[in-house]
Order: sequence, then structure tokens, then C-alpha cells
Amino acid sequence: TQLSHGFPYSDRRSDYSGSIGSGAGATRLGAHEHDPLALHQALQSAVDDGQNPVIDENAGFMSDLPLLKNFPITDIKKDSSQINLGSPSDVFCSVPGRLSLLSSTSKYKVTVAEVQRRLSPPECLNASLLGGVLRRAKSKNGGRLLREKLEKIGLNLPAGRRKAANVTLLTSLVEGEAIHLARDFGYVCETEFPARQVAEYLSRQYSEPQESYRRKELLLNTKQVTKELMDLLNQDRSPLCNTRPQHILDPSIQRHLTHFSLISHGFGSPAIVAALTAIQNYLNESIKHLDKMYPGNGGSMVTSSLDKNKMESDKK
Repeated sequence: TQLSHGFPYSDRRSDYSGSIGSGAGATRLGAHEHDPLALHQALQSAVDDGQNPVIDENAGFMSDLPLLKNFPITDIKKDSSQINLGSPSDVFCSVPGRLSLLSSTSKYKVTVAEVQRRLSPPECLNASLLGGVLRRAKSKNGGRLLREKLEKIGLNLPAGRRKAANVTLLTSLVEGEAIHLARDFGYVCETEFPARQVAEYLSRQYSEPQESYRRKELLLNTKQVTKELMDLLNQDRSPLCNTRPQHILDPSIQRHLTHFSLISHGFGSPAIVAALTAIQNYLNESIKHLDKMYPGNGGSMVTSSLDKNKMESDKK
């Protein structure tokens, strides 16, 4: 399936490509190769196609799960002889999607690394919430059994733990479904948002040439600011599914983007880029409409004004 050209991360988030995969043959995390359909491939890696079945103990957990090898020793409460080592990219369990129609329910792979993210700040899920996210059936000893499962892979979930973040609808989504939602939202924004019709409607009030020139200047300035934000978000390298790409942004801003990604489970930044793409399309259509209404000197007047502002900014 090909994504629209304007889909968020479709041509910039290239370093997911080398890190997508599952099982022992998966490429290691952090590889950096060009792939224009990176987020789409990240989604494909998160969808359980049934070819690698998970051994179920009435809850969807793997009974022979390879265990973490990179987590701090302070997180490991069991004797080391009882703990095997594995990779954060290993599949911890598969869960059915919450947003699919009954006739086309998808299952999404949840990696060990994703479970660790859900237990860590900013969410710090407790046993009850994590069990709900992983679609475990409620039972009398459900919390204790879940904690025992986590301890076997070196993760500590204390009894009576209090969640750190407010619960939202996004809390119930695993990362695979969250980026699936972001992909579909991006597709709808790109293909269905009525950018031309909105642009023509809002441009009707600018009937005088001088007003249209000023309007075009505002539109061009808005395009520039919007593009700056889109470019920044497209450089977000937050960990997602079974990937942990190398950061390219300054840590002072990347940590805030990572926080946003952890709270929204990968949905946030691509969803905002999708909305900004719709705004950019509206701005472009508005400029085209004004050029059509008032051809001639409008472009040069706006350009000279922008150049003047740039010169004044450079002097400062």
C-alpha cells in the first residue's frame, strides 16, 4: 500500500527502515537507511500477521519469552539464574485492536521495549491499567500474575503503584494501533480536507487589490512558520514499536518530543504534521486563488515586502 506523498514522516523519518523487524532475525535497533515509507513499515512490523504465533496462557503472553539484557540490574528482582537474556525488540504479546470493525479486527505486536515504556515515566502504568492495555481478562489474582510475568523479564511492577499520568482514550492504545490511527488520519487530511473550497470561501472578503496583497503576505509568512514546525516534528526520533533511532535534534528539544510521543504512543507528532499538511494545502490554495483574482504586481509587492522584513531582521 502506497501512502500519499504528504503523509507525515513519509519522506523524512528514514531511519526507522533499518530497525523494523521481529524475532531473532530482526535488524538491530538504531540502523539508519533511507526508506520513504518508514512509518508505514513501522506499522506493518507492529501488525500481527499470525505467522509468529504467541504461546497463550489465557492472557496472550509468551511463556518462553526471551528476556531483557540491557535493563538496569536494579530492575531485576529475581535471582540471575532464573532470568534469561533477550532483546527489547522481542514480541511480548499480541493484542487485538480497539478501533477496528468487528469484521476486520487487527492484532498488534507489543514488544518488550514498549512494555518498559508503559511502565516508565511519564505514564508509570499500574498493574490494573497495564492489564487493560494488554487486554488481559480480569481475575482475582490477575495483578499478581502480571507482576510475576514482568519479573521474569526483569521488569518490576510494585503492588499498589499509582499511575503518574491522566488516563485518556490514547492510554488504551498500543503503539502499533496508535501509529495506524495516525497513518489513517494523515491519509484523510491529505485526500479529503477541502483545502480549495475553504480557501475560496475565506478569500471572498478580500475584494480590494490592496487587501489581497496584504492577505497574500500573511499567507506566505504563515506558510514559512508552519513549515518550520513541520520540519522540526519530522526530525523527531522518539522510540517507537521495536525501533530506537539515533537522535538528530538537540537533546534539549528531543526530550520534550519524546515525552509527547510516550504520552500519545507515537500518535502525536505525525498527527500534528498531518493537520499542518492540511493547513499548508489550504494556504497554497489561498495563494493560488488570490493570484488568479489579482494577477500582475501582487507577487512582486509581497516579495519586496518580505525582503524588506528580512533585511530589517538581519540588521538586528
